[in-house]
Amino acid sequence: MKLGYVIVYVQDVPATVDFYEKAFGLQRRFLHESNSYAEMETGATALAFAAESMAKDNGLTVRPNRVKEDAAAVEVALVTTDVQAAYERAVKAGARAAQPPKQKPWGQTVAYVRDIDGVLVELCTPITT
Repeated sequence: MKLGYVIVYVQDVPATVDFYEKAFGLQRRFLHESNSYAEMETGATALAFAAESMAKDNGLTVRPNRVKEDAAAVEVALVTTDVQAAYERAVKAGARAAQPPKQKPWGQTVAYVRDIDGVLVELCTPITT
Protein backbone atom coordinates (compact mmCIF):
# COMPACT_ATOMS: atom_id res chain seq x y z
CA MET A 1 0.00 0.00 0.00
CA LYS A 2 1.05 3.57 -0.57
CA LEU A 3 -0.75 6.86 -0.11
CA GLY A 4 -1.78 8.14 -3.53
CA TYR A 5 -4.11 11.05 -2.85
CA VAL A 6 -5.60 13.11 -0.08
CA ILE A 7 -8.95 14.43 -1.30
CA VAL A 8 -10.71 17.30 0.45
CA TYR A 9 -14.36 17.96 -0.39
CA VAL A 10 -14.94 21.69 -0.89
CA GLN A 11 -17.70 24.08 -1.93
CA ASP A 12 -15.90 25.62 -4.92
CA VAL A 13 -13.03 23.64 -6.43
CA PRO A 14 -11.62 26.38 -8.74
CA ALA A 15 -11.70 28.95 -5.91
CA THR A 16 -9.91 26.55 -3.58
CA VAL A 17 -7.27 25.81 -6.22
CA ASP A 18 -6.73 29.54 -6.79
CA PHE A 19 -6.40 30.05 -3.04
CA TYR A 20 -3.82 27.28 -2.62
CA GLU A 21 -1.80 28.73 -5.49
CA LYS A 22 -1.78 32.21 -3.92
CA ALA A 23 -1.55 31.26 -0.26
CA PHE A 24 0.92 28.39 -0.42
CA GLY A 25 2.60 28.67 -3.82
CA LEU A 26 1.35 25.26 -4.96
CA GLN A 27 0.78 24.66 -8.66
CA ARG A 28 -2.27 23.00 -10.10
CA ARG A 29 -1.60 19.65 -11.69
CA PHE A 30 -5.09 19.19 -13.08
CA LEU A 31 -8.51 20.86 -13.01
CA HIS A 32 -11.29 18.88 -14.66
CA GLU A 33 -13.44 20.80 -17.15
CA SER A 34 -16.46 20.15 -14.90
CA ASN A 35 -14.73 22.18 -12.15
CA SER A 36 -15.62 19.37 -9.74
CA TYR A 37 -12.14 17.85 -9.26
CA ALA A 38 -8.58 19.15 -9.15
CA GLU A 39 -5.12 18.07 -8.08
CA MET A 40 -2.19 20.15 -6.87
CA GLU A 41 1.52 19.46 -7.41
CA THR A 42 2.67 18.38 -3.96
CA GLY A 43 5.24 15.68 -4.63
CA ALA A 44 4.62 11.94 -4.69
CA THR A 45 1.23 12.19 -2.96
CA ALA A 46 -1.34 14.47 -4.59
CA LEU A 47 -3.46 16.94 -2.68
CA ALA A 48 -6.81 16.94 -4.45
CA PHE A 49 -10.06 18.84 -4.12
CA ALA A 50 -13.47 17.49 -5.08
CA ALA A 51 -16.84 19.20 -5.10
CA GLU A 52 -19.00 18.37 -2.09
CA SER A 53 -21.60 17.03 -4.53
CA MET A 54 -19.13 14.30 -5.52
CA ALA A 55 -19.30 12.86 -2.00
CA LYS A 56 -23.02 12.34 -2.46
CA ASP A 57 -22.46 10.98 -5.99
CA ASN A 58 -20.04 8.46 -4.44
CA GLY A 59 -22.69 7.37 -1.93
CA LEU A 60 -20.96 9.12 0.97
CA THR A 61 -22.23 11.40 3.69
CA VAL A 62 -19.68 13.95 4.89
CA ARG A 63 -19.69 16.92 7.25
CA PRO A 64 -18.74 19.89 5.08
CA ASN A 65 -15.81 22.06 6.10
CA ARG A 66 -16.93 25.57 7.00
CA VAL A 67 -14.93 28.58 8.17
CA LYS A 68 -17.42 29.50 10.89
CA GLU A 69 -17.39 26.02 12.45
CA ASP A 70 -14.70 24.13 14.31
CA ALA A 71 -12.14 22.55 12.03
CA ALA A 72 -12.55 18.86 11.25
CA ALA A 73 -10.22 16.47 13.07
CA VAL A 74 -7.75 16.36 10.18
CA GLU A 75 -5.16 18.71 8.77
CA VAL A 76 -3.17 19.26 5.60
CA ALA A 77 0.52 19.62 6.50
CA LEU A 78 2.77 21.58 4.14
CA VAL A 79 6.51 21.43 4.76
CA THR A 80 8.71 24.49 4.24
CA THR A 81 12.05 25.80 5.45
CA ASP A 82 10.56 29.25 6.27
CA VAL A 83 7.39 28.83 8.32
CA GLN A 84 7.15 32.51 9.24
CA ALA A 85 7.17 33.64 5.59
CA ALA A 86 4.71 30.89 4.62
CA TYR A 87 2.39 31.87 7.47
CA GLU A 88 2.48 35.55 6.50
CA ARG A 89 1.89 34.74 2.82
CA ALA A 90 -1.07 32.51 3.65
CA VAL A 91 -2.72 35.08 5.92
CA LYS A 92 -2.15 37.84 3.35
CA ALA A 93 -3.86 35.61 0.74
CA GLY A 94 -6.95 35.17 2.92
CA ALA A 95 -6.16 32.28 5.26
CA ARG A 96 -7.43 32.67 8.81
CA ALA A 97 -4.65 32.67 11.38
CA ALA A 98 -5.07 29.80 13.86
CA GLN A 99 -1.68 29.57 15.63
CA PRO A 100 1.42 31.66 14.86
CA PRO A 101 4.76 29.91 14.32
CA LYS A 102 6.17 28.19 17.40
CA GLN A 103 9.30 26.19 18.02
CA LYS A 104 8.41 22.68 19.21
CA PRO A 105 10.52 20.83 21.83
CA TRP A 106 11.75 18.42 19.13
CA GLY A 107 13.12 21.36 17.06
CA GLN A 108 10.40 21.69 14.43
CA THR A 109 8.75 25.06 13.76
CA VAL A 110 4.97 24.80 13.29
CA ALA A 111 2.14 27.24 12.52
CA TYR A 112 -1.54 26.73 11.70
CA VAL A 113 -3.99 28.53 9.43
CA ARG A 114 -7.47 27.73 8.16
CA ASP A 115 -8.06 27.82 4.41
CA ILE A 116 -11.05 29.46 2.69
CA ASP A 117 -13.11 26.32 3.32
CA GLY A 118 -12.18 26.11 7.00
CA VAL A 119 -9.69 23.26 6.56
CA LEU A 120 -6.83 23.30 9.05
CA VAL A 121 -3.44 23.68 7.35
CA GLU A 122 -0.21 23.07 9.23
CA LEU A 123 2.87 24.90 8.00
CA CYS A 124 5.99 23.22 9.33
CA THR A 125 9.69 22.71 8.91
CA PRO A 126 10.91 19.22 8.08
CA ILE A 127 11.31 16.85 11.00
CA THR A 128 14.93 15.96 11.48
CA THR A 129 15.93 12.71 13.15
